[in-house]
Amino acid sequence: RVPYLAGKQAATRQVVAQPPGRRHIGGMTDTTTDTTTDHTATVDAYIEMWNETDPQRRAAHIERAWTPEGGYVDPAFQASGHAALNDMVSDARSQFPGHTVVRTSGVDSHHHYLRFDWELRDGQGTAVLGGIDVAVVADDGRLSGLAGFFGQVPALDGG
Repeated sequence: RVPYLAGKQAATRQVVAQPPGRRHIGGMTDTTTDTTTDHTATVDAYIEMWNETDPQRRAAHIERAWTPEGGYVDPAFQASGHAALNDMVSDARSQFPGHTVVRTSGVDSHHHYLRFDWELRDGQGTAVLGGIDVAVVADDGRLSGLAGFFGQVPALDGG
C-alpha cells in the first residue's frame, strides 16, 4: 500500500466513472495507456510541423496539431499561438538546417495528457539530440500545451 493513498481508493472509485477500455487493478484503475483515444495523428502532425520547411505548409500542420492559443516550451524555445509556433520552428530550422525530428516511441496517454520520445537527426540520420515531450490535449484532440525535455532523465543524486 502507498501511504498517501490509504483510505482514498473507495472515494476515487465513487468519483471517477470508468470509460470503456479501462480496467481495475487491486481497487485502482490502470491508466497507463488510454485505449479509447488515439492521439498519434495529432502527434504526427506536430512532428510534421518541425520538419516542414515551407511556412505556409507548416501552418496547415500547426492548425491540425494545435489549438489557436496552444503553447510550447523547451529549454531553448517558447511560443504561444499559431503564428508564434510557426516563427519558432523557422528559427529552429535555421539553427539546424537539414535536420529532421523523428518520433522514436509510441504515444502514451491518459486523461488529457500524452507523452512520447523523439530525436533530432542530422542529414545522415545520426541522432544529435533526443528527449521526451509531455503535452496537454484539448477536448478537440489538439495540443493546448506542450513541454519538451532534452536528453535522459537525470540520475538520482546519492543513490
